[in-house]
Formats: sequence, structure tokens, C-alpha cells
Amino acid sequence: MYPVIPDQDASIAFWDQVEADFEAEHDDIDLTIEQQPWEGRDEKIATAIASGQGPDLVLLTPDQTLQYQVSGGLKPLDGAIEDERDAFLPSALDVVTFDDELYGVPIYHTSTTTAYNMAAFEAAGITEPPATWEDVLAAAPALAANGVSVLDYSGSPETTLNLTFYPLLWQAGGTIFTEDGSDVAFDGPEGMAALQFLLDLQEAGGLPADAATKTNLVDGGPLTTGTTAMTYAITLPDIEIMRTALGADNVVVGAPLTGEEQVSFGIPGVLALTSINEDEEAAYEVASFIASPEVNAGLNAEAGTFPARTDVEAPTGDEALATLADALQYARPGEVQPTSRQVMAVLSAQLQAALQGSKSPEDALADAAAEARDLIARGG
Repeated sequence: MYPVIPDQDASIAFWDQVEADFEAEHDDIDLTIEQQPWEGRDEKIATAIASGQGPDLVLLTPDQTLQYQVSGGLKPLDGAIEDERDAFLPSALDVVTFDDELYGVPIYHTSTTTAYNMAAFEAAGITEPPATWEDVLAAAPALAANGVSVLDYSGSPETTLNLTFYPLLWQAGGTIFTEDGSDVAFDGPEGMAALQFLLDLQEAGGLPADAATKTNLVDGGPLTTGTTAMTYAITLPDIEIMRTALGADNVVVGAPLTGEEQVSFGIPGVLALTSINEDEEAAYEVASFIASPEVNAGLNAEAGTFPARTDVEAPTGDEALATLADALQYARPGEVQPTSRQVMAVLSAQLQAALQGSKSPEDALADAAAEARDLIARGG
């Protein structure tokens, strides 16, 4: 398990209770829930599966699920929810169904949207939060004159492009891969538009000075120090961090940003069964228990996520929750192809080069596409 619940103490307490509750109902199964950090998880999971020393079940994203399914690292999990399929969001199941078999049991759904430091905007004479790319570009000079960048961006290769470049590419009307997955498409006009949007902002002082190398850590970052005015792919826990740092009255949560299209990022987190497992029935019991309405509701409440089930009420009591719930209609689950993660790494490095000024945007995208096509040809 990974830090879906950002607060470490709360996460430990929650999963310890899940483990205890499961064992109380299943005295013939010894369950251990081992919590791991997000950092380096792809490499750790791949190594663990390859060595035969990994977990029976592991939390994955849809693109990771396909990657490990194609390489033979996962087993189907249909047996875990065979009597409950109708209780899950169809989209959450479809995105992890390959060759007509289910390879992930959804246990939560994320949602991201925009958040604004309105005190920074108002100090620059801007009273309405930017809702479109044009609005963001127009706001950049006035904020820059106050020493504030309009938009947060994290160009570090450690940061997933699902929360940085991909939403912008989708908003430009583009995709990473062609529809059949046989080629990349990010080197087309939409990819150029998304990258040029960032570079235009950078030139206008609209991105953090270290945008090319910074991570997306909100706590202690420019969104909480007041040196950046907005973000476009934020989750509820990070909204709470902004509120604590800036004052709740100064933080406004809005709908997903609009370019040519209005799009955000959001995915189901799924439990996947690794090929290491030797007791499928026990694994089905664990996956079914963790995906149950009771655990699902508790996890959403602790993590600020949303139900992957239709029979669980979404958390309420906060206007940001309502906005994030509404943003689910605009959410895309990333680029689910067998080479998604490898292509992401290649593209991330080239985007960083463009932001650092060592490559033109045309060359950065062309070089990334050439490397990605080689990966696809070699099967990753």
C-alpha cells in the first residue's frame, strides 16, 4: 500500500485497523499490509515481481496495470468481485480490463482541479480567477510585476506527467498515443501548443523560476509561500495544505482549466494480483474486503478521494469536495498503453530540456518522439 492517506500517522492507523478487521473475519488468512513510499515505486514493483519476492497484491494505477499485465507480472482478479461488478463505476473497471479479464479491483477514485490564491490575484488587480489558458496568459504580467508567478509547474522527472504536462496536452486537444496505440501523437500541433503555452508563461514570468527542476510538493512550495498564484491539477489534501498556509478565505477551488478542451486528471487506484501469488482464493478475499463499501467509505473520508463504487456516498461537508466531485466528469485516467511509463520518462526529460532552454520546443518533442517510437518498436 502507498500513501493514499497523506498523513502518515492516519495512514498507519487506518491500514492497521483494516488488517485487524480482516483477520477478525478470516482467521485462516494472515494478512500483512506493508506501506511503501511513492518514490521509486515503479522500479521497486518491477524488481520485486521479477525476483519473485514481491507482494501478492499491490496498489497500481491503470497504466501500471497494463504494463505489468503485458509483461506477465499480473493475474486476473475477476474472482474477487464476480458477484459485485455492478456495484463499481463501469469506467473504473473498463480501464483495467484487458483481453476481457479484470486485472485491478478499484478501491478509490482520485480527482484533480484548479485552486487559486485569490489574495495574490487581487493584489495584482485581478478579481476573477483565470478559467482558460488565455486568462492565465493575460494574468501573468500583472502578477509577475508583484514577484508572483501565475501558474505552478513541476518539471522534475520525479514528478508524474499525469499531474503536469498531460493535462495541458489533453486541454490542447492532444494525446500521447494514437488511438490504436501503435505510435505516439504528442509531437503534433497539440503537443507543441501545450509546450509553447508553458514557454510563453515562462517568458512572461508566469512560472516558478525553478519550474524545470522542482517537484510538485505543495507543502513549503510556491503555492504555500505565496509566490505562485494557482495550480491546475490539485487534490483535496493539497488544497488543505494551501488553506492552512494561506488562510482558508484566500483559497478558491474552481473547475478544471480549459484550453481547446476542458480536461483534468483522475484515476481509480486498483489492487492488482501479482504472478507471485500462490493462493488466489485468499487474495480474492483480501481484495474484496478492501474494496468493500465500508472500507471504501472510510478510505475516502481519510484520503479525500472519491468512491469507485456506485453504492457508496461521496464525502461531503466541504465546498472543495463538491467541486472535485463535479470535476470527475472531466477526468482522464492517463495514457493506458504498455509502454506508458517508459514513454513518460523519455518525454519528461525532453520537456525539462525545453524549459531549461537547452533545446527548442520542436527539437524536444521530436527527440522525445524518436526515442518513444524506438521503445514502442522494441515493446518497451
